[in-house]
Amino acid sequence: MRRRRYPRRAPRCGSPRVFELWYAIVATMFALYVVLDGYDIGAGVVHPIVAHTDAERRTVLGAIGPYWDANEVWLLAAGGALFLAFPRVLASALSGFYLAIFLIVWCLLLRAIAIEFRSHLAEPLWRGFWDVVFMGASVLLAVLFGAALGNVIRGVPLTAEGWFRLTLFTTFRPREPVGILDWYTVLAGAFSLVALAGHGAAFIAWRATGDVLARSRRLALGLHVGVAILWPLVTLATYAVNPAMLRALPGRPLAWLAIALAMGGLAWALVGGARPRPLATFLGSSAFLLGMLGATAACLFPVMLRALPDPSRSLTAFAGGAAPQGLRAALGWWAIGFPIVVGYFVLLFRLHRERVTATGDGQT
Repeated sequence: MRRRRYPRRAPRCGSPRVFELWYAIVATMFALYVVLDGYDIGAGVVHPIVAHTDAERRTVLGAIGPYWDANEVWLLAAGGALFLAFPRVLASALSGFYLAIFLIVWCLLLRAIAIEFRSHLAEPLWRGFWDVVFMGASVLLAVLFGAALGNVIRGVPLTAEGWFRLTLFTTFRPREPVGILDWYTVLAGAFSLVALAGHGAAFIAWRATGDVLARSRRLALGLHVGVAILWPLVTLATYAVNPAMLRALPGRPLAWLAIALAMGGLAWALVGGARPRPLATFLGSSAFLLGMLGATAACLFPVMLRALPDPSRSLTAFAGGAAPQGLRAALGWWAIGFPIVVGYFVLLFRLHRERVTATGDGQT
């Protein structure tokens, strides 16, 4: 059976505003996932550095313990919103990024297993093994998420029917034939690793006490200095692989606001780390991640999957969107559900606002 070719222009029926709004909603939900699950992924990356004893490592696990599984639900919610609003984009991405998605799922599973199994036995070898699994899965997740964003920015080999297939790597150059990994997506993955590690260290510094707090604060400051160095390099590399994205910047006021948020957040994180003010560092890191991802989404719009080598084949928010009538109806349900979820997280942070100290032979 012949596959249908997706239209490249906005549908004539219905206002394009509903597609713009859902693009913003999906981008916001993915950004919130990165900020919220990003700190416990980052905590997994840095925990062998900031926690030297078993009690200190249990302190790190206790710091993220009330949140990590709830944070991962944001990824499911963002994927559900993408399925609802842009099913053609999701269908193409799931088939094309099949290998990468399985790697991400396995890393998420290994992190969860490591957290839950670590304290089942008091043997140092057992706990040391799961600490390594926890760190390794967290490092891979941070790199894979950065590489995934790099693939979206660089583009994928979309066919005229809107499908593509990627191997893990080819020539390591960001041009046809492309793979999941090349020098640009690896650079994006490294930048993601440094940024999320700094985010996680800032969170631990805010929630922990004693030596763990002191080590986390110093590490967070050093990692955010690394972010400040890498950010311009990644921006120049982005211009090299997708010049149209940055050329759109002058006409995107929302992108300028997001860049201002990112710059202010990074400055706040650096100042908070130097003073020291752990909460300011964590909030600044969160603002940086939100601003950077917001600026990226604003500059990419309306493209959701950029086609290589022919950009005219790209899947856009207009071409890949669902029926406008259904999207308008879904807005009402989203307007009810989203504030409830935000309220739940506010309550969760309020209930667990005390700093964490490991006591006894448990997880906290």
